[in-house]
Amino acid sequence: MKKTSQPNGESDLHDLFVKQLKDILWAERKLLKVLPVMAKKAASPELKRAFEDHCKETEGHVSRLEKIFGLLGRAPRGAKCMAMEGLIAEGEELAEEYGDTVAVDAALIAAAQKVEHYEIATYGTLRTYAELLGFAGAPELLDATLQEEGNADKKLTAVAQKANTRANA
Repeated sequence: MKKTSQPNGESDLHDLFVKQLKDILWAERKLLKVLPVMAKKAASPELKRAFEDHCKETEGHVSRLEKIFGLLGRAPRGAKCMAMEGLIAEGEELAEEYGDTVAVDAALIAAAQKVEHYEIATYGTLRTYAELLGFAGAPELLDATLQEEGNADKKLTAVAQKANTRANA
């Protein structure tokens, strides 16, 4: 496969990088609206706190993405992320279905971890693209978010141990 350039002289990888940045920016902004709703639906104080803490972190994720757009000389505009939209819809369905049961936290955690894994994959990929494209400053910003997403996933795993046990009782 031969490497091509876009009409503006940018490589296909550069174009893909920007498209993926727009995708994850939309996703993070959407999560800023969804995480407080998930916190309200959570039964355990520990899970509520995990969602609230991650919402604050997500504000930082959006800020870092906006900085990266600035480094690229572009406006920080998101583009609808179909994957995140589907993951959120699935999470809402699980929360509704199990909202009045002891399994509500287990359901919320399952949905949240799917989101975290999507974000981990996306930020890891974007970091690699930024390194290959030589965007000074961007790999570090993306890596900081990648680390926070990994930590959020670990926190959810710890909370899940109790939630899953309660759901199984």
